[in-house]
Amino acid sequence: MVKNILWDVDGTLFDTYPAIAGAIQAALRAQGKDPGKEKILALAKQSLNHCLATLAEEFQLKEEDLGLAFDRSYENVTYAGQPPFPGGRAVCEYILSAGGKNVIVTHRGLQGTIGLLETHNMISLFAGWVTHADGHPRKPDPSAYRAAMRAHALRPDETMAVGDREIDILAGIAAGIRTCLFRGEDTRTEADLSIREFDELLNYLKN
Repeated sequence: MVKNILWDVDGTLFDTYPAIAGAIQAALRAQGKDPGKEKILALAKQSLNHCLATLAEEFQLKEEDLGLAFDRSYENVTYAGQPPFPGGRAVCEYILSAGGKNVIVTHRGLQGTIGLLETHNMISLFAGWVTHADGHPRKPDPSAYRAAMRAHALRPDETMAVGDREIDILAGIAAGIRTCLFRGEDTRTEADLSIREFDELLNYLKN
């Protein structure tokens, strides 16, 4: 029985990739470069660091400079323009109603995580969060998941990791918990559950 969920943020709880890709595109356009938003979006879904490194190399830019330009551009994107995916709130509410806990485990910074939760009135749905600010190794290392479970006294056999990338699934497997892949593509690692919509996860939890 799954009682608790460890949630990824970008591309899982919130539809942030279009805004991230748009900010990268704006940073590149300011320097007369533009590979197209679809290419940027595909790279960003792999990881932000991978995206910036790849584009910096392609256009012979300094990765650090591109990163700073992206940061300035992304600061102008409102949290309201990065909405939660439909059905995610209902899953979180169900977990709470069943006596479980929702905890965020993300590579995103603390301020950005809190900003999204507060803007979309979701902060009360979460027992806590582990963010980039906590200094754990990045997924697929399971350290952040394990830290979240220790902090909130979550039993591995009652906990599931939900994320949109293979690294989320690998980290969950290494942490000894169940896994759910949300709209993930081209993953070689099989999750316990693979879904396109959160209604599917809600039905899984109820049955």
